[in-house]
Amino acid sequence: MAEEVVPRDRRVLAQERNKKLKEFGLNYAIYIVFLILILAITVQEPSFLAWQNIRNILSMSATRIIIAMGIGGILITGGTDLSAGRQVGFAAVVASSLLQYQDYARRMYPNMADLPLWLPILIAVVVCMIIGLINGIIIAYLKVPPFIATLGTQVATYGACSIYFDRPPYGAQPIGGLRKDLTTLGSGFLGFDGTYSIPYIVIIAFIIAAIIWVMHNKTRLGKNVYAIGGNSEAARVSGVPVQRTLLIVYCLAGALYGLAGTLEAARTGGATNNYGNGYELDAIAACVVGGVSTSGGIGTVPGMIIGVLIFSIISYGLTFINMNPYWQQIIKGAIIVAAVAIDIRKYLSKR
Repeated sequence: MAEEVVPRDRRVLAQERNKKLKEFGLNYAIYIVFLILILAITVQEPSFLAWQNIRNILSMSATRIIIAMGIGGILITGGTDLSAGRQVGFAAVVASSLLQYQDYARRMYPNMADLPLWLPILIAVVVCMIIGLINGIIIAYLKVPPFIATLGTQVATYGACSIYFDRPPYGAQPIGGLRKDLTTLGSGFLGFDGTYSIPYIVIIAFIIAAIIWVMHNKTRLGKNVYAIGGNSEAARVSGVPVQRTLLIVYCLAGALYGLAGTLEAARTGGATNNYGNGYELDAIAACVVGGVSTSGGIGTVPGMIIGVLIFSIISYGLTFINMNPYWQQIIKGAIIVAAVAIDIRKYLSKR
């Protein structure tokens, strides 16, 4: 009898061990992929881990991280936002047009006095918050599906941005001549030794990420966001103010897009009405790769950051080792599909 029990116990232990390994693989797959990607590029080119390259990747990722913080919250509620990229572009154009040098030949407002730096940034943020509020009203009160609602505001936002951008006397010309106090936000750095300096734009991005982490994990609003994504009807019955929460989430996302657009203009030194085109798809993909569930209710700030960094490493790292850009697209697509497959496996394993 004892001889039969021992093998059975061993089988049970083996099954439990395999189950734990499977759960570990599903839960931490994104981090494993992240480390493997870095390791593979480093083996190919050891100098990849030089601080200069890391700093470039972080600078490249900074505005994408801020956008992901906004769109990630929306995805957690079970929604989506296809207007994010166009809001980023609108904010870049608005902030740039109000922060040009006085003596710049193609200044959009030649007779306007210099404004304090914070005011145009605030205006750009408020403009995008209004667009976010419109999204929230259409989705929460008119019950239009988020995909359709934000597709409509995407087109409308691009039209409004183009009208604003195509102003006389110069017409639709790229906006340049940005003041140094703005461009410093995008290209300046903190540190006495330039070799190991940290760009301001990266510091801003991680401060924003920390604030969003606190909101998601330590506030009632964050709990409501996850509750709505888990089951909106159950959340409503439990007393969660679903409509008001959605309004706040979309407004907050708009504010983050506005800040990201301003910083993107600061980083690149100018803006056009095509800025931000496709950024929403990159942000959604980064969030999904970072573990934000496509069905809502699941997602973390560190995961979103890792998702953004993975795509930045693909773009920068694979170019660094001279990989064909078409192969980069294939790898990026494969990672997105794998991330969604893992997300579905997580969902099925919990049923």
